Order: sequence, then C-alpha cells, then structure tokens
Amino acid sequence: MTDDPNRPGPVSRPAPPDRTDDPGSGDRHVRGMARGGGLNLVGALLSQAAVFVIMLLVARLLGVREVGRYAQCYAVLSLFGLLSLSGFRAGLTRFVAVHLADDDAPALRGTIRLGLGVSVASSVALAAGLAAAAPWLAAQLHDPGLATGLRLVALTLPATTITEAALAATRGWRTQRPFTYIGQLYEPGTRLLLTTLALVTGAGLTGAFWALVVAGWSAALLALVALARLLRRVAPARPVYRPRQLFGFSTVSWASSLSSTGLIWVDTLLLGFFANPEIGVYNVATRLVTVAIFVLAPINASFGPYIAYLYHQGAMADVRRVYTVATGWVVRLSLPAFVALLVIPGDLLRVFDGQIATGAAVTVVLALGQMVNAATGPCGTVLNMSGRVALNMADNVAALVINVLLNLWLIPAYGIVGSAVAWSVSLVVVNVARVLQVRHLIGALPFSVGMLKGVAAAGAAALAGLLVRDLVPGWPWRLAAGLVVIAAVYLAVVLALGLSKEDVMVLRTLRRRRGRGGPPAVDGTDPAPTGGAPAATGVPR
Repeated sequence: MTDDPNRPGPVSRPAPPDRTDDPGSGDRHVRGMARGGGLNLVGALLSQAAVFVIMLLVARLLGVREVGRYAQCYAVLSLFGLLSLSGFRAGLTRFVAVHLADDDAPALRGTIRLGLGVSVASSVALAAGLAAAAPWLAAQLHDPGLATGLRLVALTLPATTITEAALAATRGWRTQRPFTYIGQLYEPGTRLLLTTLALVTGAGLTGAFWALVVAGWSAALLALVALARLLRRVAPARPVYRPRQLFGFSTVSWASSLSSTGLIWVDTLLLGFFANPEIGVYNVATRLVTVAIFVLAPINASFGPYIAYLYHQGAMADVRRVYTVATGWVVRLSLPAFVALLVIPGDLLRVFDGQIATGAAVTVVLALGQMVNAATGPCGTVLNMSGRVALNMADNVAALVINVLLNLWLIPAYGIVGSAVAWSVSLVVVNVARVLQVRHLIGALPFSVGMLKGVAAAGAAALAGLLVRDLVPGWPWRLAAGLVVIAAVYLAVVLALGLSKEDVMVLRTLRRRRGRGGPPAVDGTDPAPTGGAPAATGVPR
C-alpha cells in the first residue's frame, strides 16, 4: 500500500522475484480456478447456445439478409461499448484484485466509483451521438433500414456498459458467480426468450432489438446489486481516488481492447461498406466458429484475477503453472468442436439455411485461425494482468491494422472468403507474437503433454468423422452421426491416453463442489459455507 494516492503503481514495474515457498500453493490455486472456471464454462455454454438459437431463428423466420443486419448493429454496439468503457473493464478487475491483496479498502472503493462513473458518463454521451447519427451511418453501410436498429442499439449502450463495468469489478474478488449468472445466463437467456416472442408474434427484427434493450437494462440493474453485495464485505472507508494509476492502466487497456474488438467486428462492417450481398452467410459461419472457441472467454475470466493476484505477490511459479493449466483446458475442450467445423462444415451451415452451405470454405478458414488462438491460450490476459497493457495494446493494434489492410485488399476480389483469410492471418500473427512475449515475461510456454494428447485424440476423431461423412447419406443423419462419432472417439482416445495430475485434481474439485452444492469462497481457494461468486457478460459474435 502507498501513501501517495496518485502513484502510478505496479503497471510497468519489472517482474517481481519468485516468492513462492509453499509447494502446495499451486494446487490450491488450480483448484480455485477450476471452481470458477467450471461455473464459467457452464454459463458460457448456455450463453453461446442462446446466441446460436437467436441467429437460427432470425435466419429461419426472417432470412439470411436479416442476420446480416442484426450482426452489423451488434458490431456497432460492441465497438461503442468498448469506447464507453475506456479500458476500465480490465482496470477494474486488476485493481480490485490488487487492492484486496493489499487490504486497501479506501483505494478499492475509490477505484470502483471512479471506473463506474466515467464509464457511465461516456456511454450516455456516445449513445446520444449514435442515435443522432443513425441515418447517416446506415447510409454508409448501404442499408437505410439499419437506422431503427442503430437507434435501439444506442438505447442499449449505457446498460451494457454498466453491466460490463460492474461485473468486471466483481471478478476482482476472484469469484465468478455474478459474472456467470448475470452476464452468461440471465442476460442471454432473457434476450433469447424475448427475441423468440418478438419473432413468433411478427414484431420482426425491430422486436429483436427491443429484446436487446429490455435484457440489457435488467441485467445492468442486477449487476449493480451484485457489486453492492460484495462491497458490503469490505470495511467501511472514505474512498481514495487514484486517477493517474487507474487511468494510466485503463487508457492503454482501452486502446488494446478496442483494437481487439475491432479485429473481431471490422470484417462485418467492411463487408457492409463494400455492399457485399453475402454478409449474412459470413456471420452465420462466424457464429459457428465462435461457438467452438466459447471456452476461451470463461477460462480467461476465471484465470485473469489469479494472475493479477499471484503476479502482484511475486508467486511466479504459480503464475506459470496456472497459465499452462488454463491453456490446456482451452485446447482440449475446444478441439472436438474444431474437428466438426473442419470435417462437416457444410452440414453444420445447412442447419441455418440450405442456401448458405457455400459458406463452408469461410468456416474452415476461420476455424484454422481460431485453432491457433486456442492453442496459444490466455497469453493476452497474462500481459494485461501483469501490467504489460502497453505491450498487449501494441499487439492488438498491429493485428487490427493487418486485418483492415488485408480486408481492403481481399474483399473486392474474393468476398467473404477473403475477409475470412484476413481475420485468420491477423489472429495467427498476434497470438504467435504474444506467446513469445509471455515466454520472455514469465519463462513459460503454454504447451504441455496433456495438450499433445488432446491433439492426438482430435486426429483420431477427424479420421472417424471423415468416414462418417463419406459413408452416411442425407445431411441430417450425416450431421447427427458425425457429431456423435467425433465426440465419442475424442473422449475415448483422451481417456485411453490417460489424464494428467491437474486433470484429475480439477475433476475431483468439480465433483466435490457439485456434491456439496456449495459456492466457492470469495478468495477462490477453499469451499465456504456461504460466499459470493463472479459474473460474465456475453456478447454475441
């Protein structure tokens, strides 16, 4: 703790010496991360399922063109949401975790008030500007019909900003329940229910956007309540504001997050600017690929606060261990979905519309890029939570520039396939760079024996899937049989090759928690009879 409230803090200090002297501390942190990560994975799975069904309903009931419109408006919401957050999402998580480690209640309360206040004020100003500029922006996207959706997105913007900021702060307690229950269960579930009602009653795409408004504002209220409950556990104190510390970290983190989100959404917007007629097909393909990588966000959410806490305390051996374990989880949990995307992409796309199976090439290209993203693990989170936000920002900006330049070059000639190549190449470049940077920072690579076993199992599952694809006639039966065979072969080979010590530890932890039915302690180490938990926000892509 410092006496100077404006001292920049540990943002750019060198790596602290390794102070880990308890050989069992790594096991405790892995178990704690497993409790939070397991809860997040369930929430993320249900969140992605809700988004998948929404896209399916829009495609089936309104047509693929309306999928493109929905995606473009959501791209604007995502980008404006990051503009309004000003980087405080990562900043709130990191500094709440640090102030809790230092037992600094005044700084903790000041950080939360400052981060929430600035974010809300920014979101209101941006929402007003977006609402006024909606007709102009719709014209630039060559679709005047987008104006209504953009105005409703503007109405949703302050709500999503409040939700993101409040739930980011709760994650600083290293608890995942608000993050999961509100951001990944309640908000997408409510949005799915209201969107379904709107579509079946004939309210069309406008009704779907009103569902977004209602779900967003109700989630914002719940997020504020969850944060207030956690704050009641902190000793009463007059808030101490350290704007230079928070803004110094968050401004760089903001540019980094904006670039990262731009990398995700810029292809959709550029396809709109080029008036590409297949923008709906492209977004259905990206929806499928996003489902495959759904495990990355919840594991990052559970993993990030541990990195901030452990790195701040100099426990570098534990940092290396949880980094390797988290990467192994991401890879092995996502590989079966990637195998399905590579082996039967056309059959998966036919679920949405029989006319969009031509997007199979896009699906394969995007899946290859996201496989590299999964294989390199949460390396960006390591950079952020260890204070290297400037380096992470440089990575994201470079990837965004590469993506934009490749899109401008490839879209006119190759359409949606060119856009997919641009996105995948950008992902590969930035993630390879990050792996090398994290290797220099903490002395670890994200690869393990368990990961190699997962790759071997994926190879066997791919061969089995190819046999099914060639032997089973009729796409519904071929799709069902292919998914079952891929999952069964993958699981069988993984079990035959044997589980690692960490795998067994995680499974036992999750089984004990399910048997007890109790929540994890707020510090994420041992079960407690009562306790809070974290939350996460789900944004469709």
